[in-house]
Amino acid sequence: MFYRLLSVVQRQRTSRGWQNWSSARGGASAAEAHSVALPAQAQVVICGGGIMGTSVAYHLSKMGWKDIVLLEQGRLAAGSTRFCAGIISTARHLSIEQKMADYSNKLYQKLEQETGIQTGVQIYDRTSVVHVMTKKGEVTGVETDKGQIECQYFVNCAGQWAYELGLSNEEPISIPLHACEHFYLLTRPLETPLQSNTPNIVDADGRIYIRNWQGGILSGGFEKTPKPIFTEGKNQLEIHNLQEDWDHFEPLLSSLLRRMPDLETLEIVKLVNCPETFTPDMRCIMGESPLVKGYYVLAGMNSAGLSFGGGAGRYLAEWMVHGYPSENVWELDLKRFGALQSSRTFLRHRVMEVMPLLYDLKVPRWDFQTGRQLRTSPLYDRLDAQGARWMEKHGFERPKYFVPPDKDLLALEQSKTFYKPDWFDIVESEVKCCKEAVCVIDMSSFTKFEITSTGDQALEILQYLFSNDLDVPVGHIVHTGMLNEGGGYENDCSIARLNKRSFFMISPTDQQVHCWAWLKKHMPLDSDLLLEDVTWKYTALNLIGPRAVDVLSELSYAPITPDHFPSLFCKEMSVGYANGIRVMSMTHTGEPGFMLYIPIEYALHVYNEVMSVGQKYGIRNAGYYALRSLRIEKFFAFWGQDLNTLTTPLECGRESRVKLEKGVDFIGRDALLQQKQNGVYKRLAMFVLDDHDTDLDLWPWWGEPIYRNGLYAGKTTSSAYSYTLERHVCLGFVHNFSEDTGEEQVVTADFVNRGEYEIDIAGQRFQAKARLYPVASLYTHKRRKEDVELSDLHGK
Repeated sequence: MFYRLLSVVQRQRTSRGWQNWSSARGGASAAEAHSVALPAQAQVVICGGGIMGTSVAYHLSKMGWKDIVLLEQGRLAAGSTRFCAGIISTARHLSIEQKMADYSNKLYQKLEQETGIQTGVQIYDRTSVVHVMTKKGEVTGVETDKGQIECQYFVNCAGQWAYELGLSNEEPISIPLHACEHFYLLTRPLETPLQSNTPNIVDADGRIYIRNWQGGILSGGFEKTPKPIFTEGKNQLEIHNLQEDWDHFEPLLSSLLRRMPDLETLEIVKLVNCPETFTPDMRCIMGESPLVKGYYVLAGMNSAGLSFGGGAGRYLAEWMVHGYPSENVWELDLKRFGALQSSRTFLRHRVMEVMPLLYDLKVPRWDFQTGRQLRTSPLYDRLDAQGARWMEKHGFERPKYFVPPDKDLLALEQSKTFYKPDWFDIVESEVKCCKEAVCVIDMSSFTKFEITSTGDQALEILQYLFSNDLDVPVGHIVHTGMLNEGGGYENDCSIARLNKRSFFMISPTDQQVHCWAWLKKHMPLDSDLLLEDVTWKYTALNLIGPRAVDVLSELSYAPITPDHFPSLFCKEMSVGYANGIRVMSMTHTGEPGFMLYIPIEYALHVYNEVMSVGQKYGIRNAGYYALRSLRIEKFFAFWGQDLNTLTTPLECGRESRVKLEKGVDFIGRDALLQQKQNGVYKRLAMFVLDDHDTDLDLWPWWGEPIYRNGLYAGKTTSSAYSYTLERHVCLGFVHNFSEDTGEEQVVTADFVNRGEYEIDIAGQRFQAKARLYPVASLYTHKRRKEDVELSDLHGK
C-alpha cells in the first residue's frame, strides 16, 4: 500500500503529468480500499490516508504489527499529498530532520524496486473519524461515521485537520498547527524540453523553487504575506485545487521571470493553490499525547511532507513498537508544546510568520515576533522599562540582556549577524557584575513541581524515577537526572526536600509538559501521591555574585554564612516584608549566590527591596545571555541542548549524580551498570578555541563539526564567549569512529586528552583544546591571554 502510493509520487517527481498522476492516484485508492463493514476491533487505527498515515502503517507492518486499520475520510492521497510539488531535499537545518529526509530518499528509491509487499493493513476510504474514545486516560476505540472500532493505539495523521480532530476527542488534545495557501504554477514543455535529470533550483532571494515537470516548469515559493485558511475549522472530504489568486502569486512570478527571463512567453497550464500545514516553530509534530496513553500524532510537516514522510513514519512506528525511537526526536516531540500554543489567533498569526521564514536567513538566536507576551513574569513591565530585551521559551518571555540608556536601541534591535554581535559589551558588563558584585536574573520561566504524599510514597516514587539518592535530610538539594530504560536523560533537574513527605522539583522551561507526562505515566493510579505544577505560583529571582550574601543578609536579618546556610541548601525565610520565601543556595551557574522562589503576590515587593538594598553593592539586572556564558565556561551541560534522551550521565561526566548502590532500583540503572562495565562510546568535552579572533572571525553557535587528529569526531552542542578566559568555549561530544569501518568504539578519558582538536566554523578550522573538567573554575579573576597559557592547565 505504502509502496504503491510512494511509487506514484516518485513517478510524478520524474516524468508523469498532473492529469496522469491524479488518475493513477484514484486507481490506487480504488484498488486498495475496502468498501465492506469496518472490523469490530484492531490493535492500531490510523486516521489519514496521505503519505504520513501510509508511512506509519507501512513501518508498523514491517516491524511485525499486523492488526492495523487505516481510515481516510476521502480517497487515499486526496489531501496535501495529492498536490505536493514532488521535491525531496535532504539539506535541513536540524540533524534529526536531515536524517529523516535522507532515510526517506533512500526508502523511495528502494520502494521503486519492490513488488508484492504484503502489508496485513486494512484500508477504508470514505470513512470519517468522529472522535477517539478514552477511558482512564487511555485509548479504547474510535467512533466513525460507519461505526466503532475498539483499539489500543490511535494515530492522528489527519494533516490540516489534525488540530480539529484532536479537539474532538472525549479528552481534548492540543495539536498546534495551521494551514496556509500554497501556490505553484505548471507550464507546457519548453521549446527544448527539460530532461528528467535537470537539477532542482532554489532561489532563496527570490523565495522560489523551480523543477522539471514533463519537460516544462513547476515553480512555486513561500511569499512574505501568506494566506491562512480553514480558520473556522471547515472540513472537506478531499482537498481540491483552491481558487487561483494571480495577484497574490505575482511577486513569486516576477522572481521566476527575473531568474529565467526566457520563460515569459511560455504557456502556463494552471496555477495550483493547495493548503500546507505549518507549526509554531517550523518543526513537524510527532509523538504520544501527554494526556492520553496510546494516542499518537504525526502531522504539521511545514511543506516538507515528501522529504520527511519515510523517516517520520519510521520513527513514530519505532516509538509505538519499542516505546522510544532510534534517534533523539525531542525537537519534534508533541510535548514540546502546551495547550497555550493552541489558540486559533496565536496559530493564525504565528504561521504567517513561519511560512516566509522557510526561505529567510535565520541568524543565530533569532526570535519569533508574533505570538509574544503570552506568558510573563509579574516583573515584566518593570524589567522592560529598565531596558530588557526579550526572548521567548515555551511561550514565556525571558530577558536576554538589558540595554543601558546610552546605547543605540535601534541598532541592537536590528542586529543580525553570524559574527560578533552588538550586545557583546552589554553582556560582558553583566557577566563582570556577576563575578565582582551582584546581579539579579528573573528565572520565573523554569518549570516547578511539588510532589507530596501522606506517607512515604513521594520518596519511594522519586527514588525509582531519579538516578541520585533523594533520601537526604530535610532542606537539602539534590542535582539528579530522570532517566529512561536506556539510561538517557528524560530530564535534568534539581530537587529540594521540603519535609519528609514533600519535594520541590525545578526543571528546564520547555520540560513543563514532557516532565509532567513522564511523572504521571509512572505514578501509581491508586496512591495518595499529589503532583502539582506550581510554575505559575512562584516568581524566581537568581541572585548571583559575591555580594549576594550581603544583600540577602540585610533583607532577611538572618545569618547567611556557609555555616548557617551551606551550599545546596533550601529553607523558607523572610525577605523584606514578605514571608515564606523559598531560598536556595545555588545559582545554576557555578557562581556564588541564591535562588529566591517568591509567591507571585510578593514578587514586586521583593524585587524592589533587592534592588534598593543592592545599590550599595553595585547590583544590576542581567539576562540569559550572561547566564549562558557563565554556565558554559563552568562546563554546566543543559538538557535539550547538550543532554537528551540518548545521553547518559556516564557520557557527560555526571557520575556523581548517580547512586547505583542507593539501595533501591531506579529506571535506567541496569543500562548504566552495563555501560560502566563496557565503556562509553562518546564523551562530553569542553573546547577552548585557541586561534579564533573574536572580532574578525565567524562565531561558533552550535552544531559545528569537531575534528580529532584531522578526523571527524562529533559536533558541538552549545557555545558561548567566556569573558573570563577571553576566548570562545564550546561543549560537544567526542566519538571514536573506526577509520576502517566507521563504527563507534569506546571513548576513554585518555583518548579525549591525547587528541589534537579543531572546530570547523563555516568551513574554517580553528585549533581547540579539549577538557573533561572546567577551566574557568581555576581562575579567581579575569586575566589576560598573554598571562596564562591554557596548555599549562592540561591534566590539572
